[in-house]
Amino acid sequence: MSIESQSATTPGPLETGSAGKVTHLSPDERVARGKGARNETPRSSHATWEPTTNRPDPVALLEQQATSRVPELVPLRYGRMLVSPFTFYRGAALIMASDLAATPRSGFTAQICGDAHLSNFGVFASPERRLVFDMNDFDETLPGPWEWDVKRLGTSFEIAGRDRGFSAADRRAVVRACVAEYRTRMQQHAAARNLEVWYAHIEVEKVFELLKSSISKKQQAKAQANLAKARTRDSMQAFTKLTREVDGQRRIISDPPLIVPIEDLAPEGTSSEDVGGELRGLLRSYRRTLETDRRTLLESFDYVHAARKVVGVGSVGTRAWIILMLGRDGQDPLFLQAKEAQESVLERFVGRSRYANHGQRVVAGQRLMQATSDIFLGWQRVNGFDGQVRDFYLRQLRDWKGSAEVDTMSAGVMSTYARVCGATLARAHARSGDRIALASYLGTSDTFDRAIADFASSYADQNERDYEALVEAVRTGRLEAQTGM
Repeated sequence: MSIESQSATTPGPLETGSAGKVTHLSPDERVARGKGARNETPRSSHATWEPTTNRPDPVALLEQQATSRVPELVPLRYGRMLVSPFTFYRGAALIMASDLAATPRSGFTAQICGDAHLSNFGVFASPERRLVFDMNDFDETLPGPWEWDVKRLGTSFEIAGRDRGFSAADRRAVVRACVAEYRTRMQQHAAARNLEVWYAHIEVEKVFELLKSSISKKQQAKAQANLAKARTRDSMQAFTKLTREVDGQRRIISDPPLIVPIEDLAPEGTSSEDVGGELRGLLRSYRRTLETDRRTLLESFDYVHAARKVVGVGSVGTRAWIILMLGRDGQDPLFLQAKEAQESVLERFVGRSRYANHGQRVVAGQRLMQATSDIFLGWQRVNGFDGQVRDFYLRQLRDWKGSAEVDTMSAGVMSTYARVCGATLARAHARSGDRIALASYLGTSDTFDRAIADFASSYADQNERDYEALVEAVRTGRLEAQTGM
């Protein structure tokens, strides 16, 4: 596989010379780098958001993305983004990346998510079968400015607070809680040993303990019920909900345009045997990207059926497949999801990925940022029915996955949740970035917290203007939107 250069500042506490020799900087040198960066980029400078005079048309950016997506699904994407300024924001990662490219940078990089809004955090099962809390979407991941993730996360809480009708003071308190927790945790990681940072993780029980002080007994019971429900969201639950028996064989239920069986999308004259043979070959190739023990496990399952499935908001229109496999018998299912990995929205601003396969880019970034990852996380390159070559990454469709109910959060609960997300993001950045330099740059005062709160408020205004631009584009017929799905 060809390797392409990655144009970014060295993300960690290492300096690589022309001969490839790695020089490890001392803690004092790393602290000095952080303090020195304050002179070049004051922490208060992050407060400002002003659109540039040549700012791209946000609707045009969405149209650019649509050219590589399934045409009949693009109106559905616009329809989901039209629900509210918050759902618009979830689909506007490219728009914000374009805007962030013109904002101040400290000069330090880390492996960043690229789409670190609050709905891209949640719970899922670790390989040890414990519920953990972590980031869970890495479609845009790439080495880049750590500030971009913090700004996108902080702004998402400002926008969600507006959606919930919170006062300006409450929204600001939520954003500041998020950033203060990020800053405090980065200080802790800076003082920790390397292995301690690598092994750090957040178990759901700890999150629940944090939430207990800000929610009622009734809300605590509901939260416990939601966690219990998350434990039921696995391949067996998907098997029961998404499949039925047809002529003695299990088949994924058709529900167009949300779920379309693969045989309905194959070229005319293509037999189910041909499709099955092709899928088995692709799965064998994908297996090679897994650890050896997991390859053995996957080999114990046999391909049964596949379907295209619409997922998310920002991802709608990219190709996502669900793949049903069976193990020891007809009641031993494994559901995989194969999700198309296109070029990261960050690449035009920070440089191309070092990985020739964007599926591998996603997997490498996810493994670096997450404390623990799906045991079936791997990648593949596929020649589609239309002859186009596309990259995918694969993982389990459901493995105890759950997300916070943002629509019902009080300001107090959202503030606690913001702290958990801020802590999670700090740990993710500390694994690849220079945590000592970052902690030194952030400092112990609330200067950076206040700056991001200011930025979030200003950018939330911009997001509302961009949302209205989408509304107008649909109203005038420039774009077609399909709502209610």
